[in-house]
Amino acid sequence: MELRHPDGRDDARALVRVHGLAWRAAYRDLLPAAVVDRIPVEAPEQSVTEWTERVERNRERFLVADVDGDVRGYARVTWGSETKPFVDADEAGLKEIYVHPDHWGEGIGTALLEAGFGLVPDRIETVKLEMLSGNTVGEAFYESRGFERVDTGEYEIAGESYPTAIYARSV
Repeated sequence: MELRHPDGRDDARALVRVHGLAWRAAYRDLLPAAVVDRIPVEAPEQSVTEWTERVERNRERFLVADVDGDVRGYARVTWGSETKPFVDADEAGLKEIYVHPDHWGEGIGTALLEAGFGLVPDRIETVKLEMLSGNTVGEAFYESRGFERVDTGEYEIAGESYPTAIYARSV
């Protein structure tokens, strides 16, 4: 497995697919089907263009897990002005980490997480993340890798507010 920065439209298309499949698998039992099914798996060209631009603006903060040319997961870390309000100035946020559900349990998420820690500036000592409450797969993953639940919040999806759990870990 190669961990690398994403590059170009093909990687953007793969990120949309991984994101959509992982999101649907993780949240199928937590959110209404109409909300879950709105997350695309096959990206229309406009979505590919948007993801390509998003990645190009923040390429150094994204990592993809590539196995023989197949993108199986990705992670994105943020710091500074790009973070959520619960992330302090001396902290970073794990904004996204998604692995294709067919490859859960293969160590891809752990590899992305550990490599993602290496992307943050040396001054950063803590990484925080937010996920929907009740995401038992996510809870088990993060807690087994040293994250602790430190707060709660809310996240709006399709006009509805859902409870979240905020986790933190020293790096």
